[in-house]
Amino acid sequence: PYHGTTRIRGKITQGIVTSKKSKNTLIIRRDYVQFIKKYQRYERRNARLACHLPECLVHEIELGDLVKVGESRKTSKTKAFIVLGKMLRGSP
Repeated sequence: PYHGTTRIRGKITQGIVTSKKSKNTLIIRRDYVQFIKKYQRYERRNARLACHLPECLVHEIELGDLVKVGESRKTSKTKAFIVLGKMLRGSP
């Protein structure tokens, strides 16, 4: 466990913080490309993920930050990811 007792298993991904209005919750935007077979081209898409924000990171993370999130068991109806930390822009 990174923060608290909830185990991280599954995907670890990153995204940009777009909303921090709810208590202990972040909304991040994850950009990706999807291949369209008919046109033999890629298109840009994005996904919004609701993530749990641990108490120890509440004051560290702001809107527009790049964050690393890990998949866990569902913590609410929409949240299945937990924020692991803030990433520096330009890092892999």
